[in-house]
Amino acid sequence: MASEFSKAEIETGRKLFAGDWQFIWAASSFESLPPMRGTEIAFAGRSNVGKSSLINALTGRKALARTSRTPGRTQELIFFKGPQDLVLVDMPGYGYAAASKEKKKEWTGLIHTFLQGRANLARVYLLIDARHGLKDTDEPIFVTLDRAAVNYQFVLTKADQVGPSDLDVGLAEIHVALAKHAAAFPEVLATSSHTGMGLPELRAAIVRLCGERRT
Repeated sequence: MASEFSKAEIETGRKLFAGDWQFIWAASSFESLPPMRGTEIAFAGRSNVGKSSLINALTGRKALARTSRTPGRTQELIFFKGPQDLVLVDMPGYGYAAASKEKKKEWTGLIHTFLQGRANLARVYLLIDARHGLKDTDEPIFVTLDRAAVNYQFVLTKADQVGPSDLDVGLAEIHVALAKHAAAFPEVLATSSHTGMGLPELRAAIVRLCGERRT
């Protein structure tokens, strides 16, 4: 059963993400990562899954995170700072077939190094396109997250583009996969950056997570 969020949590999430958000850093290598400050929330997923669009929708900004119709455009870890020392991280998309082997190796190495060495990383939201479901290219990131014991949660994106029955099938598929991954949070959120579906709940989940880390 999905978590129930109180009206207070929903409102606190709305206010938090309505605050001032700014780009603060871009890192293309381990050496160029910013100092570990505040609480970091990262968004990972295949290329073109909608990471940047989700960040923009959460913060109510049209162009905070750069979006592109070209898969593989984001090639760095992009950091955005908001209120209460909360930092959102837009990660390079993985599984982009047209990228060179060398570029894929660089992206993969950066992603894995970041996930394994970031003590202030509170959670990774692993985005899955509701239209396509889980793919073989998702498995390596699952393995990395499990080995690093990083808390992560599945989020379906573009959920407005599938019918209710197909959405239920996608959610069921992910719940089956959850049983194989001990580090995964046991609940799945379905979202749409276009309609706003699930965004209040995702904001509230982040508020709750930050509160738990402070206690």
